[in-house]
Parts: sequence; structure tokens; C-alpha cells
Amino acid sequence: MPSTSHPNLTPRPLRSPHTYLHLSLLSPSSQHKPPGIDKITAHTYLTAALNQFLGLTGTAIPVDILKIDGRDVWVRCPRENGSMVSTAMSEWRREGGNAGWRVKGRGDCLGDVGTEDWGRKGVWED
Repeated sequence: MPSTSHPNLTPRPLRSPHTYLHLSLLSPSSQHKPPGIDKITAHTYLTAALNQFLGLTGTAIPVDILKIDGRDVWVRCPRENGSMVSTAMSEWRREGGNAGWRVKGRGDCLGDVGTEDWGRKGVWED
């Protein structure tokens, strides 16, 4: 009688295929509160940061905008590009130095990139 063997099954933690970033658009301080940004402006600034840091290769990295709230933007990108995208965002300054990104959070799970307003009802509701 042939012996039946079962492969050694060991549980592995599930890894997200994405890296999530919480970014905040910086601008020179002024006396009034700066307005929020729209999706087109955010996409333009994200692409400019990737292009400046990584050239044409950087612009090929898919970055999805998940949420915009005022000047805060939540994005996701492929996990293998997470550190490059994070570095590109933190190093980028718009020509003339009047805008840049601040990385407020980074993680492999959307919950890892929380916000000070996590307790505020409606952060993910439109």
C-alpha cells in the first residue's frame, strides 16, 4: 500500500500587493489657510515628483489616488515600488519651491497610514 504524505502546510501572513501612503501638500506659510487641491493637481504633482526623482521610469509607476481631503492625499502603489515612491514624494519641490509633499504615513495596509483625524467620523466617506 503506497504511503500518502501531506505537504507541510505552514500559515503565512498575507501581504498586500500595495504600499499605501498618506501625503500632505506643503506650501509656504501665509496668513490665510491654503485651499485644498483637486485630483488633477494632485496627479500632476505626483507625476512631477516621480519624474524628477526617477525620470521616465518613475512616471511608469502606477499610483492610484484613493482619497483627497483638503491638502491631504492617500495613494497606493505597487509594494515593490513603495520606497521609491515615498522617497520621490519627500524629495520633490515644485519649481520655485512653492510646493512639496510631506509623507505623513506609509504602510502595507491602508489602516497603517492613519491620520490624526482617525477618530473623526467620515474620513473615508464622501
